[in-house]
Amino acid sequence: MKKKVITLALTFSLLFSSTALAAPAPDLIGTSAIAVDLTTKEIIYAKNIDEKRQPASITKLMTGLLLAENKKPEDNLTYPEGAKKEPDYSYGLNVHPVQAGETFSGSDAMDILLLYSGNDIAYMIADNVGGSVENFSKLMNEKAKSLNMTNTNFVTPNGLDDNTNDHYTSAYDLTLLGEAVYKNPWVKETIAKKTSEVQSSNGPIAVIENRNKLLGINGNVGGKTGYTTKSGRCLFTIYERNGRTIATVVLNSEYNFPADTKVFEDMEKLVEYSFSAEKQVFLEKEKELKSITLKYKAIPFIGPTRTIKVPVSLHKDITLYNTELAPELNYAIEDISPWKLSADKPVGKVEVKVRNYSESYELFPNISKWQIIKDNALYYLLALLVIITIISSIVIIRIKFKRKKRRRRSLFK
Repeated sequence: MKKKVITLALTFSLLFSSTALAAPAPDLIGTSAIAVDLTTKEIIYAKNIDEKRQPASITKLMTGLLLAENKKPEDNLTYPEGAKKEPDYSYGLNVHPVQAGETFSGSDAMDILLLYSGNDIAYMIADNVGGSVENFSKLMNEKAKSLNMTNTNFVTPNGLDDNTNDHYTSAYDLTLLGEAVYKNPWVKETIAKKTSEVQSSNGPIAVIENRNKLLGINGNVGGKTGYTTKSGRCLFTIYERNGRTIATVVLNSEYNFPADTKVFEDMEKLVEYSFSAEKQVFLEKEKELKSITLKYKAIPFIGPTRTIKVPVSLHKDITLYNTELAPELNYAIEDISPWKLSADKPVGKVEVKVRNYSESYELFPNISKWQIIKDNALYYLLALLVIITIISSIVIIRIKFKRKKRRRRSLFK
């Protein structure tokens, strides 16, 4: 059936006014933050999610994803001369000296990258996968584009941004990257490790620890930390709890060195809110949502063409999480005869869309075909009188004709 599609972007912020029963949104230090249900794609919490921010070492999630897509855990990666020039935290500077030409297995490189956050290892991966850091940054941005990370540009494989202002992303974009990371078995397994034993080809075994202090607590199954002077303290995490999987990001939080607790406190507040938050009614059932105009003939197939405005509504509430984002409504209205209107027969659908989340609901008319009859009662009455008049005239004419015919017969008898 042919459909007319109407797209409207509507802001219904007043319908999302908080109630006494609603859990208050967390008060975070981080200036950008987000929580997304990875199964339903619903954004549960949003704070400046599209503002461009420096991601610091969260960048290494992209570097690790490209390593997983281009190398195998048993492949050897060669440590280049340029990697030795990378600052703290670097494996060769802070764990054990490494000489150019030594190798690391892909598995150990991934562990050092994502657990220890080794800046030199990120450089090594870029050189081995892309041929150079410059070429690898192109691969990073191509991958970002394929993930629809529209507010992202990567310059370095480790997130160091002292020499550039062009290395940035957004909280929302990082959830898109995080979803890809969660789907990649190698990267997902790596960020879930608390410790790992690693070594270079000529070095001793070293034990490294995951810098994600929340790992294993209250459902935290992985994450990545980050910090530079420009970025502030940053954290990406994934939580699994009660059958749900939620990705969370906090950017530009406080780095209270040496305790380093603030960003983790931010994250705990965000996570607890995200798992306890309840949806609120966005559009109520049985209330008029919009009206559609239909054409019809007062008498089917004949008679004048008339129009009728048909209010449509929902048979169930539409509920959404209360965020700063304006939902988009996309209407698809069917071509339907007004004579077939019924309160229980849908006349189309409305799609509610918030970024990657969407759900469709059936629309039902608030009037039936009897409204047409009611609206045209006078017309039908007049039409009936005309018909009665015509029929009466025909009957009278026939009676007169028969009488006249009988008279003629009587004259000739």
